[in-house]
Amino acid sequence: MLGAAGGVGLTAVQIGAALGAKVIGVARGAAKLAAVRAAGAHQVIDSSACPDLRAALRDLGGADVVYDPVGAEPGEAAFRALHPGGHFLSIGFAAGRPPALPLNHALVKNITIHGFYWGGYRSLAPQALRASMQGLFDLFAAGRLDPVAGDTLTLDRIAEGYALLRQRQSIGKVVITL
Repeated sequence: MLGAAGGVGLTAVQIGAALGAKVIGVARGAAKLAAVRAAGAHQVIDSSACPDLRAALRDLGGADVVYDPVGAEPGEAAFRALHPGGHFLSIGFAAGRPPALPLNHALVKNITIHGFYWGGYRSLAPQALRASMQGLFDLFAAGRLDPVAGDTLTLDRIAEGYALLRQRQSIGKVVITL
């Protein structure tokens, strides 16, 4: 999971672990890696100290599923570490641009690429949205999800919250209270 210490990343790590996946979390720095481990990742990779993410992922056994909210080069590297028959989930582009995925690899390795905008399911498939929310609430009620609010700021500090996100300093969700 790329961006594993972010607001959606930590939840994705928890969901993967709760569903029995061997989760490899990719994040930047010791504090973020500790949060990713605490969320249930089996292995972690420090992206700030990793010159070859593809090789690092392959050294840990590769991936059946890549969860990518980052995009750009990290997304491309993780895509190349997918096993044949794998799934690439494009969640967002925190790095500023989508990954340039080699579609010939998708063809030869039978990789499925999923563009996933969860909010779009309100109109596309509202029943799927309700079912996924119910699944999340069930995991939460069973004590298998523990949402992480890294920073809680008052509305007058909203600029600080945006700065935490832009500078990639946040861990978990940044919550603004009214």
